[in-house]
Amino acid sequence: MKDKKEIIESKDQLTQYLRDGEKSISEFRIGTEHEKFVFNIRDNSPVPYEGDKGIKSLLLNLTRFGWKEVLENNNVIALERDESLGGGSITLEPGGQFELSGAQLKDIHETFSEIYEHKNQVSEVAAELGLGFLGIGFTPDWQRENISIMPKQRYDIMRSYMPKKGQHGLDMMLRSSTIQVNLDYSSEEDMIRKFRFSLAIQPIVTAIFSNSPVSDGKLNNYKSYRGFVWTDTDPDRTGMLPFVFDKFMSYESYVDYAIDVPMYFVYREGNYIDLSGKSFRDFLNGRLNEMNNEQPTMSDWELHLTTIFPEVRLKKWLEMRGADAGNLQSVCALSAFWTGLLYEESSLNSAYRLIGDIDIQELNELRLSCAQNGLESKTKNINVLELGKDLLAISHEGLRKRKKLNAKGEDESIFLSPVSEILKNQRSPADIIISNYYGDWEMKIENFYKNCMF
Repeated sequence: MKDKKEIIESKDQLTQYLRDGEKSISEFRIGTEHEKFVFNIRDNSPVPYEGDKGIKSLLLNLTRFGWKEVLENNNVIALERDESLGGGSITLEPGGQFELSGAQLKDIHETFSEIYEHKNQVSEVAAELGLGFLGIGFTPDWQRENISIMPKQRYDIMRSYMPKKGQHGLDMMLRSSTIQVNLDYSSEEDMIRKFRFSLAIQPIVTAIFSNSPVSDGKLNNYKSYRGFVWTDTDPDRTGMLPFVFDKFMSYESYVDYAIDVPMYFVYREGNYIDLSGKSFRDFLNGRLNEMNNEQPTMSDWELHLTTIFPEVRLKKWLEMRGADAGNLQSVCALSAFWTGLLYEESSLNSAYRLIGDIDIQELNELRLSCAQNGLESKTKNINVLELGKDLLAISHEGLRKRKKLNAKGEDESIFLSPVSEILKNQRSPADIIISNYYGDWEMKIENFYKNCMF
């Protein structure tokens, strides 16, 4: 492991950081992160950090399962667990969204076990505190001003900066929730191919897993309002990254992009220093007056990469970021879907051929259309429903070929059942919510909290 305090003296160190993420195929792992909203069972209200039944109490009570506290200014802001107990971490998003950042696992069977264990642990503690968890992409009725901000310094800096860059930055921070899947690459060429393909189909994934058609207590005319919010958050650090589709895409291309994404902060001696809007390139060249013209370290670079939020993000792995939050089954389904497409060579080849020559303008149109219209989205060259079915078939075959079996002899494709059901019935989770909203739920928002539990 390289020294994170290493001074950055050349751009080569930054590209090497990404290259160091390369793994042999036998070492490929699957990392799954999912968020959910915490709410009071009594009145469906958001949960503050402090108090006997607050987020802090929820975190502290989870230590009975072997989780260890992570502190910032004496506040518990996260939990982590030794690898001997399963690894992973539990973290807090700005509005108290409760996130499991799972361990790096070998297959989706392990992913299911991890998430099932997590669900049991948090459900036990939540029941004692009168709390529940909502698995949905956007809060159905909470107002921003009623949501407590978690006591993390970095969020204070982001909260101040976000409104300067987009209309929905604070909505993204406080009222949205997602599932993310982290997958490995074996070489620069492998990274490029996976990056291009994943970006190209990210809108399709948004449509399939759309699960946020209601906000502010009413239908919002979107299938994934979370997906829409991300289109007007901060154009400097979000979106589809046209350069990824360029002929000369490389590690260096992403480094050049990341260097020019405005900074949020650096971390020094236990505190975050506000550098929002400042240039990392100036920092790199020793021309950042706010830092007394000092050179950044590799730790600064690593932190900066976490402040970039495109639909697919490159760190030492590729992070898929296009799906709304959902229930346990949808979390496993998303991981299975991506694993089947990216981790079996013949399946990746077949899937890659489907995207053809990407028109970035059409792709941007598709991104917005899928957020609004879901599975009904079409462009000149793309029918989302039909492409989704083709991708599902390829993913299913990829998982079958992986031959990762559980104790019953079942391969990982069993976890694709929710996706199969969605595409067969042409109804995403959002479509089902809309139908229920006008049907059995009688347009009563409280039914979200009864029927969309994690």
